[in-house]
Amino acid sequence: MSFDGASFEVKGCEVRYYGPHMTIAGRVTGVVRVIVEERFMGNVSRYHLDLKVKADVGNVAAGEVRTALLGHAAHQLNRLKSRHSDKLPVAAE
Repeated sequence: MSFDGASFEVKGCEVRYYGPHMTIAGRVTGVVRVIVEERFMGNVSRYHLDLKVKADVGNVAAGEVRTALLGHAAHQLNRLKSRHSDKLPVAAE
């Protein structure tokens, strides 16, 4: 079994919604939707992931909040991609 033809690509992302945290002052929570295209063993799958994100930004402009939330989503995707693309050991034949 070979994993040479595997890929995991982010095709797009958007901040769906965000708002202040109910109990923690200065924290903003929200959801970022990410479109992912995955190629594995000749099959192509395209799907979306809704990631729960947070940022401790205090009182800043909306653009800075969105940037912080997208940064948190990018961090989550990097962790997911590294786990997804690790080569699995193959049993000897």
